[in-house]
Amino acid sequence: MIVNAQSRKGRDLFDHACAQMKDLPFPVDAHAVADPAQLDITMRAALAKKPDLMILGGGDGTISGLVDHLVGTNTALAVLPLGTANSFVRSLGIPLDIDGAIEVIRSGRLQRIDLGKIDHDYFANCAAIGISPQIAGTVPHGLKRYLGRFGYAGWAVLQYAKFRPFTLSVDDGTGERTLRALEVRISNGRFQGGTELVDAASVTSGEIVVQAVTGHFKRRLLKNWAASILRLDARHDDVVDFTGTRLRITTVPPLPISIDGEVLARTPVIASIAAGVIEVMVPADR
Repeated sequence: MIVNAQSRKGRDLFDHACAQMKDLPFPVDAHAVADPAQLDITMRAALAKKPDLMILGGGDGTISGLVDHLVGTNTALAVLPLGTANSFVRSLGIPLDIDGAIEVIRSGRLQRIDLGKIDHDYFANCAAIGISPQIAGTVPHGLKRYLGRFGYAGWAVLQYAKFRPFTLSVDDGTGERTLRALEVRISNGRFQGGTELVDAASVTSGEIVVQAVTGHFKRRLLKNWAASILRLDARHDDVVDFTGTRLRITTVPPLPISIDGEVLARTPVIASIAAGVIEVMVPADR
């Protein structure tokens, strides 16, 4: 087990998770990593022992940053929800509390799932273009840790004032479509920021979904967010979905891309799907 001790709940819940895992029917070698720069090194060292299961504790950024290492191995993944939004965990149907997530490890089953890719970088859940990377690239870490999603919401209001619409082009290999966009969600799962936004996306679909919130006026984005949070039919207004296994995405101007909350790429990019590339523990009744 590797826990990002800088994730919002990592330090607080590591000891509790270790205590609960003593009752599992197999031994767990647990590591709390305080320095994010050491996560990759710790992951490689752990995988060198060829474990059957790798338990990762952290937020969506932690999972996405480490999931690459599991591709091509015989090691399955289990997840402890220790982040702010925990969108990947929500897509898998795993409980958001530690005890519930550990129960999935105890009594759940393995399911083969897809990973998304931005160029050659695997990601677990969702990448975004627009205000999301603007927020992710500037939000103070302390705000995330102590205020969670409420802190994110307050920071989003500040960044919204600086945000501008942009031109988006998506090419699925048969033709290119260009439109004016407010936000783009490149999705392997339905959730982004802890909210269900992309109904067409699934971790087992074998396709990537690029969803654009279209328009020239920022208030349309606010309308879409509000309708999505409240699960209103209006969440489908001003939204265009592109679905496929490989899509080329271009923006004018070139824009940063946040990948599960971490700003790691910039347009233009190729968004694609790696179908059934890893196994993950999910609830037995999923």
